Amino acid sequence: MNAVGRSVAAELRRVLTTRIWWILAIVLFGYTAFVAGVLALFLGDLGTALGTGPGLPPRAVADLVYATATSVGYVVPVLLGALIVTAEHRTGTLTPTLLAQPRRGIVVAGKAIAAAVFGLVYGVVGLLASVGAGGAILGLTGGDPLLDSGDTWALCLRALLAMALWGLVGVGLGGLVANQVVALVVILAFTQFVEPILRVVGAVWEWSAQVGRFLPGAASDALVGSGLFGSLGALDPDAAGMHSATLEWWAGGLVLAGIAAVLLLLSRVTTWRRDVG
Repeated sequence: MNAVGRSVAAELRRVLTTRIWWILAIVLFGYTAFVAGVLALFLGDLGTALGTGPGLPPRAVADLVYATATSVGYVVPVLLGALIVTAEHRTGTLTPTLLAQPRRGIVVAGKAIAAAVFGLVYGVVGLLASVGAGGAILGLTGGDPLLDSGDTWALCLRALLAMALWGLVGVGLGGLVANQVVALVVILAFTQFVEPILRVVGAVWEWSAQVGRFLPGAASDALVGSGLFGSLGALDPDAAGMHSATLEWWAGGLVLAGIAAVLLLLSRVTTWRRDVG
């Protein structure tokens, strides 16, 4: 096994010996299943019949329901990616890690690959919740879950890729900030408040909507093919002053990958260059 492989194996073992990874998985599954179930109820055929749904086509409903795996769950791989880095700064285990592997680029690569692997794991967990709960409710209420459609499974594959990229974003942020408390506050504040506000406010003007599509969450939604904020126009097409602009799926993937690469590079040339005491 080469140096990168050993570094990845060490990082995977380190995470698996903690409880945080499976606690996050449980939270992700429960929250995603709840949101997907609610959307399936109120946007599907039952919602339309009761007058609570906008009467969207089955494809749009299924995509929105299944995409909750990423649109509400993407914060989980970001958090874990940041914890993979900041936990070592907090506990002081970074020193023995660097003594075992002095080449810091390899250490960063090992953490990034490990975070991407866990991102894939969380992607599977999120999809089990969104497709399982959401698809079941769509079927039980007379809708079409479209589980026999190639487009549905293509969306699932893109969701897995998005979650892996979010893991890389987390490692980059964790390496750039280093302080665990600050990193977690920044992640939660940006993902739960700052970016949602920017995306909603940005939809008021056409020029800002064009800029807003390059935000990380917007790029992730574009990559997957659907998302809560990206579907606001579809849910309320008559909303005055609302503008919608999205990237192609491949462009969304490139933007999200580019954000992850920039954060990893910045952390490598700043925090990771400092002496460790």
